[in-house]
Amino acid sequence: MHTLWKGSISFGLVNVPVKMHAATESQEFKFNFLHKECQNRIRSIKKCPTCDLEVDAADLVKGYEYEKDRFVVLNDEDLASLEQPMSRSIDILDFINLQEIDPIYYQKSYYLSPEETAQKAYRLLCQAMEESGKVALARITMRSKQHLACLRVFEQGLVMETMHYPKEIRHMDFVWDRVVLTEVEMTMARQLIDNLARPFEPEKYRDELHEKMALLIESRVTGETFKVEAPTKGGKVVDLMEALRASIAQTEKEKGQLKDKGKDQDRTKDRTKDRTKDRTKVKANEASDEGNDIGSDLEQVNTEKQESTLTPRKRTTRRAKGA
Repeated sequence: MHTLWKGSISFGLVNVPVKMHAATESQEFKFNFLHKECQNRIRSIKKCPTCDLEVDAADLVKGYEYEKDRFVVLNDEDLASLEQPMSRSIDILDFINLQEIDPIYYQKSYYLSPEETAQKAYRLLCQAMEESGKVALARITMRSKQHLACLRVFEQGLVMETMHYPKEIRHMDFVWDRVVLTEVEMTMARQLIDNLARPFEPEKYRDELHEKMALLIESRVTGETFKVEAPTKGGKVVDLMEALRASIAQTEKEKGQLKDKGKDQDRTKDRTKDRTKDRTKVKANEASDEGNDIGSDLEQVNTEKQESTLTPRKRTTRRAKGA
């Protein structure tokens, strides 16, 4: 992985040299603006409407609009006097319980990997944090900006989440005094939640819009036609209780189907174990069962939706300052 930053984790008198890497990457398709006539890229031009002139980068200054159409200008020297120097340290401030941090505070995730000479100290910190059940709140300066961050153990290593400061969090203004819920409504709502409760399996969630976009782009490249399936319209909600009853009935049915599917999978596993234990006893009915299994697999493959192998092009970006 590309190294974005190098420095060290500092807690007490202990320093652990680490490298920082991006933990996520965008899969979004990026589009360019083209001239409709010739289909060539257009370029952005900075133009002053007052002087009716194209302005070069050397003639640009930064201004803050403190009132409508009124600006105060800050030059490079002014900004440089405020900027903090690039720090090479992730300073741990406190160790706290992860449950105390609401996810709204998180910004972006980064992996922290140890330098070759710091593997033991890095592993010591990971294991101590894991056994204590604590995460670290830290302070780090990147790109001349000071960030609050959370360090936690993830997949036997450390991941750092940059965080918003409290002043950056907006609050919701809802008044619930006029809303009265009945016990029957609450019972049915809890039942619906229970019917929809599942273990978290991230692999089953897909960006369907991204997949359709990939198929659309591929169809344009190859000259084929692309048809978008009409989305399923939800039923009109006439009454809250009616909607709850219908939702519970639907989820009960889906829950039963999941249980039946799980039982079928268990039976398949049992048959596989039996065949493994006694490979020398190959019977005609076993061969038939295997043939049926293969046939069903082929049928499943044929009924699967078309998938695209197109992935967004990676754009070259400049390395982080000071990496």
